[in-house]
Amino acid sequence: MSTPDPDVYEQGRGMDAHNSVMREVRSRNDRTYDPREPTRVWIDEDNTPDGVRQSLTIILNTGGCRWARAGGCTMCGYVAESVEGGTVAHEDLMTQVQACLDHESENADDESELIKIYTSGSFLDEREVPAETRDAIAETFADRERMVVESLPDFVDREKLADFTGRGLETDVAVGLETATDRVRRDCVNKYFDFADFEDACAEAREADAGVKAYLLMKPPFLTEREALEDMVSSVERCSAVEGCHTVSMNPTNVQRHTMVEELYHDGGYRPPWLWSVAAVLERTADADAIVVSDPVGHGSDRGAHNCGECDDRVQRAIKDFDLRQDPSVFEQVSCECEATWEAVLERETSYGMPLTH
Repeated sequence: MSTPDPDVYEQGRGMDAHNSVMREVRSRNDRTYDPREPTRVWIDEDNTPDGVRQSLTIILNTGGCRWARAGGCTMCGYVAESVEGGTVAHEDLMTQVQACLDHESENADDESELIKIYTSGSFLDEREVPAETRDAIAETFADRERMVVESLPDFVDREKLADFTGRGLETDVAVGLETATDRVRRDCVNKYFDFADFEDACAEAREADAGVKAYLLMKPPFLTEREALEDMVSSVERCSAVEGCHTVSMNPTNVQRHTMVEELYHDGGYRPPWLWSVAAVLERTADADAIVVSDPVGHGSDRGAHNCGECDDRVQRAIKDFDLRQDPSVFEQVSCECEATWEAVLERETSYGMPLTH
């Protein structure tokens, strides 16, 4: 299986140019972060194989994704929020977890059945989260119903997952696949592994009685709107056909700071996807053999998935409704004159250069 090692991927594999640009862009970041404070925490509802559950989402502040420190993905600015120096002590990570528990007790009537833990990298990479911390987190949440942990395929290991499944937790691995198309993943996203590695990770998770939640990226740079839409439809279908992958989360690209996408955006070379495109993918894949959801971050803003500005909130509500009900008829309830503009973009934006609209 591929490994996220810059010494490997910057020697004649075609990724050195992207990585060089990304490192230069990231070097402009001069903010620092407290290793005892989580990056974010919030309470929401999520659709799971066992139904809709209240969820506690935790983004731990770690030393950051190893691949991002080599250069990393063209759209991902999360490493810019990571603790400087590359490591966070066990005690500090557990202090972050306690802060998240305090947030839950102050903002929810009941404990969340679903716990989702992200690091903006790989929770299962022991250089980000030590084995001691992983075990302690599993023990902390052993009385909950389901756990989701984030990881690149390389680190999905049945023995690591056994920390959770062995305590009776339904466990899922959230894998940032981005697309089922290897060419798009490498050339547009700058991610080093192949779809076959994702399939191997699903098989490894199954050996631990765990499931997989695939995260896809709607409209990375260098794709037209139609190419991005069709790539997502194909990717959802391919992911849902992989045994063990029971949920597909499609994330529309948003323009994050200190990324290649931001550089293109400022030069007029990138527009985030239309919300109509997000709705179209969900509608066309509603019969896929998986739960298909989307949560457009920054919807309605210039940096997030958006339409004309007048209908953005209505379409976003329809997307959220679909996430919970999996009923494509929700999209029949929203319409706007800007649909004609979106359709014209799909028809006329035939090659990547500058987006036809912003």
